[in-house]
Amino acid sequence: MNDTVYVGNAGKDAPLDRGWLLGHFKEPGDPRHSDALEIKWGVHPPGDERAEWVRGEERTALLVLISGRFRVELPGQSVVLAEQGDYVVWGKGVDHSWYAEEESVVLTVRWPSVPGYAVREPAADEALAAPSQEG
Repeated sequence: MNDTVYVGNAGKDAPLDRGWLLGHFKEPGDPRHSDALEIKWGVHPPGDERAEWVRGEERTALLVLISGRFRVELPGQSVVLAEQGDYVVWGKGVDHSWYAEEESVVLTVRWPSVPGYAVREPAADEALAAPSQEG
């Protein structure tokens, strides 16, 4: 392997960067660095959901179901991906969220790759002070 080729496994590499395999967030010089697009191998347990809606979307996205049952929430519409290969595409300006109805694996491609959409993770002391979401 050299600095222009990367060989990996999505299932092993994805957990190292919240599922993201390619995008602006990889180090410059890494063959997986790209300002053009982002690729995510998302593995979601049942009940997993996005913590908050993406608002003011500036990207186009394609989400393909590999396995499971996965729901994408769009303004005024829920799209359920239930069969392997089901997919949904949405463009700039379309807010969205998602929910894993079953354990699911989804491949997401977004373009262009721009920073600013990650849900902020609470600091350790905030997480300890936060009320439980169980129940």
